[in-house]
Amino acid sequence: MSGTTDPWTLAVIFGLACVTLLTRCFFIIMDRSWTLPPWAERALHYAPVAALAAVVAPEVVMAGGQLVPTWHDARLFAAAVGALIFFWRRSVLLTIIVGMAVYLPLHLALGW
Repeated sequence: MSGTTDPWTLAVIFGLACVTLLTRCFFIIMDRSWTLPPWAERALHYAPVAALAAVVAPEVVMAGGQLVPTWHDARLFAAAVGALIFFWRRSVLLTIIVGMAVYLPLHLALGW
């Protein structure tokens, strides 16, 4: 390695820095107050749930990049019981505790 950086790499880094600076300063630069339309504000209420589902769902139903081929997977049962507990009691902590109480024996004792 010669220790020099490719000009294209420097251009990309500079471009990304400019885009980042512009998007972060956009609200400060504007001279008047800016608000979201009501439909966008309503949609943002669902963003955390959608992001969590996008992370958790593939972890539950996939193993090694493939759909779980059998019901002998502790994650499926733990997720189902956890969902039932959440809809029954509306407690995130209880959902985690009961979900893990179902998952651990199935995973450790049965090897699922």
